[in-house]
Amino acid sequence: MAQIIIGVMGPGITATPDQLETAYALGQALAMAGWAVLTGGRSVGVMDAACRGAKAAAGITIGILPSADGADMSAAVDIPIVTGLGDGRNVVNVLSSQVVVACGLGPGTASEIALALKAQKPIILMAMDPGAISLWQGLATGPVAIAANTKVAVDQIHQWLGNNGHKP
Repeated sequence: MAQIIIGVMGPGITATPDQLETAYALGQALAMAGWAVLTGGRSVGVMDAACRGAKAAAGITIGILPSADGADMSAAVDIPIVTGLGDGRNVVNVLSSQVVVACGLGPGTASEIALALKAQKPIILMAMDPGAISLWQGLATGPVAIAANTKVAVDQIHQWLGNNGHKP
């Protein structure tokens, strides 16, 4: 059976301390559930925090990097995918993930959420303004959930994945 990949998307340099803390805990929880964590791979913001959290729980991390040379890669990325696509890599982030978790919101994250909605990928929204949550829920035609904490997020992912989520 193929490895389950959960994408964690969120702001880079503009991430708040709360978003960084949530992303780190989320990375840990996803790794403890046995899932690989996919991010944009850079050494800043939610991307780095989620990868560091996953590594702290001995998880597998995948970084879909914007550059052609892997510059600015998080030290917590196990599998770097060097694309040279810049922000175009957001399509790869979304399509490579069974579930997308958006932790916070920035312009890049907004594009990833929109791409996930278009691709009918299940999406979990965390650490996000209520107005933004309402916008995404209003646009959704597929599964969208709000998670107040990592336990709620992991439970929701298990529910969506069913037995494929490897939870007994």
